[in-house]
Amino acid sequence: MLDLQWVEQHRAEFDLMHLHFGFDDATVRHLQAWIALLRTHHIPLVMTVHDLVNPHFVDQTSHFEQLDVLVPAANELITLTGQAAATIAQRWGRSATVIPHPHIVQLDRISRPVATHQKFVIGVHAKNLRANIDPLPLLETLLPALPGMPQVILRLDAHPEVLDPDNPDPRASALREWIRSATGHPQVRIEVHPRLPDPQLWDYLQSIDLCLLPYRFGTHSGWLEACVDLGTAVLVPVDGCFHDQHGHPTYGPGTVGLLDRVRSVVADPNSARPPRPDRRRQRLRVALAHEEVYRRVLPNRRALPQGISWNQGSIPTISEVDTA
Repeated sequence: MLDLQWVEQHRAEFDLMHLHFGFDDATVRHLQAWIALLRTHHIPLVMTVHDLVNPHFVDQTSHFEQLDVLVPAANELITLTGQAAATIAQRWGRSATVIPHPHIVQLDRISRPVATHQKFVIGVHAKNLRANIDPLPLLETLLPALPGMPQVILRLDAHPEVLDPDNPDPRASALREWIRSATGHPQVRIEVHPRLPDPQLWDYLQSIDLCLLPYRFGTHSGWLEACVDLGTAVLVPVDGCFHDQHGHPTYGPGTVGLLDRVRSVVADPNSARPPRPDRRRQRLRVALAHEEVYRRVLPNRRALPQGISWNQGSIPTISEVDTA
């Protein structure tokens, strides 16, 4: 849909363009041409600003240049948190509608009770060490403290490419060295596996009691939303807008305050487990909020279907919302 030819070929089939992701490799010149084409055909642009910084790249130059084209040009902006909206207002002088992220885990899975374990499991997931992930400082801080927390298990998960000796990333080399030093520790568990399908990822998140997000930078986190869905406690870095998603406690900068926070959560997991929104009700509110945004940019185009009416005592099912 970012292809100019695609827009020309399909422009009669849609009334507005809503951009979320997918523009990482688009040049500024291409984005300018794409926006001009939408304007030529009177197609409004709505953009949800998920990432004020791109978690996949260390060098943010290109991402900032792309945002400098897209954010001023969009007819309406959406973002996920008030903190992100404030940054957008400061950086570009634009107002963004704040619409929180809905549930990620299926609603029937969300309804299951929070799992309990004999040991308190702290999970750090390195994934494939994308640009904004650096678990080593967390691991190096926690390992010496484990004997003082005998009820705690520290679990590290990573994808196989992280352990490949030919991986040139210095973070991978340092992590492999940490794994060698920690292997055999009675309170350390190391799991190496490919990216998990969603059902197995939910199983993983429910198998840990506390998730430490090892992000060096970022804006919002879908991983965090899944933890909220499943009742898993989370500590988030002070950088970014992670705290503003649900109010989770923070650590940092770096690892400042990490051990104190961890000890507090081990003593009281609910301190890092904010109340989960009513995800069914929230999903409806998210849909209605998007409808309001779309109506604002479509005053002179084909009318949207009649909006959904609801009240506190009667919430439509998700299938009814989807149908509407």
